[in-house]
Amino acid sequence: MNLQKLRSVSWPTKLYIAAKSVTEFEKIISTIKNKKVTELVYWPILEKNEGYWISPFSERKALQRIFAELNGKNISVMLDLELPLTRNPMLLLTQFFSFYVNRARIRNFIQDYRGKTYLAEYHPQGTRKEQVLQFLGLHYTNPKAYVIKMMYHSMYHISEEVVRRDFRQGVQAWGDHFIAGLGTIATGVLENEPILSEEQLRSDLRLAREAGVKEVVVFRLGGLNELFVKVFSK
Repeated sequence: MNLQKLRSVSWPTKLYIAAKSVTEFEKIISTIKNKKVTELVYWPILEKNEGYWISPFSERKALQRIFAELNGKNISVMLDLELPLTRNPMLLLTQFFSFYVNRARIRNFIQDYRGKTYLAEYHPQGTRKEQVLQFLGLHYTNPKAYVIKMMYHSMYHISEEVVRRDFRQGVQAWGDHFIAGLGTIATGVLENEPILSEEQLRSDLRLAREAGVKEVVVFRLGGLNELFVKVFSK
């Protein structure tokens, strides 16, 4: 299991745990004993037919279920804001008339939720691009939320210049609430994600530090090996 990789973690870390319910999340975290884990974050995922990720095109009842279960809770939550293009693209049609209601529901949750909120988003930045993402319900401006920009070098051809620029823009826009998402060091739900090299990870971490980024998230724990452990330990 992926959690067995925690034995190799000797540095302070947060752990984002994908689960289909708070009950499942709490069952998983009850098994975690590593004292280096400083924060456990619930990463709610939906069924494939419901959209898997969180967006205004996710199944309306699924969003209601997830947010209702979190009502009154104070656990850290990460919303993975992505379109259901590879899970169930038909939702773009079937949820079309629920789009504005779903977008408002997500926005209200972020605004009203008592606990710490992380928002994982597509990486394009800049006023125009952010406006497009905001219209699509994939970006929300809220001063209390932490923004994770998924800058997966293994999946997208991004030049070092662009990475450096986007890191700086993220820090300028959100300060300590900006988090760089790096990866991927293991396959995910698509099962065919290319793997980030040790050299590229080292370069991304260097660029993040130079830009003043205070925190990074690396997808995902299952890919942790001796080489990556050395990089993170340093």
